[in-house]
Amino acid sequence: MADPRPRRPARPREEVYATARAAIAEHGLAKLTMAGLGQQLQMSAGHLLYYFGSKDQLLLETLRWSEDQLGARRHEALADRSLDPWQRLDAYLRLYLPEGPGDPRWILWVEVWGRSPASAEIRRGQQEIEAPWQADLVALIEEGAATGHFTPGPAADRALQLRALLDGLAVPIAIALDGTHRDAALGQATAVAGILLRA
Repeated sequence: MADPRPRRPARPREEVYATARAAIAEHGLAKLTMAGLGQQLQMSAGHLLYYFGSKDQLLLETLRWSEDQLGARRHEALADRSLDPWQRLDAYLRLYLPEGPGDPRWILWVEVWGRSPASAEIRRGQQEIEAPWQADLVALIEEGAATGHFTPGPAADRALQLRALLDGLAVPIAIALDGTHRDAALGQATAVAGILLRA
């Protein structure tokens, strides 16, 4: 005999990621339960675990999804040849920094960094997700140097320095430390980029 109960269709992964990102940003990963997330999505915790295996994997995949969305915007901005390298660098800096306190994308990063020391899987995933940001910045610096907009120099090293600065400016904004503001951080990042790259 057929089961008379209607089956709920599985939620699209995008909906799962969007809901997980919002829940993690609001409450942190420690307070997120698969049962609670499943309730929000009208799915069972078992169903979520079947797809993701663990909260760590859910966190990593949610971050990957979030960064893929932003990556499309980054590629579009960096590919715009109507802008010179300085203008494209400005777009990169603006995309990199948090929108403001509690930025869900940056809260995911804070959670991932906090779990990295204890998990090789998280560390590997983190490096994979960060790699396109580094590669795109290296390519932009190399192009800027080749066209005379930036001083010649080791592009990979300078990209690492800029990204380390951006990370250091971003986290206090994301976690809402007093006295931190996006506009001020953008100004500081722009000033340091000028010192590192100015021709």
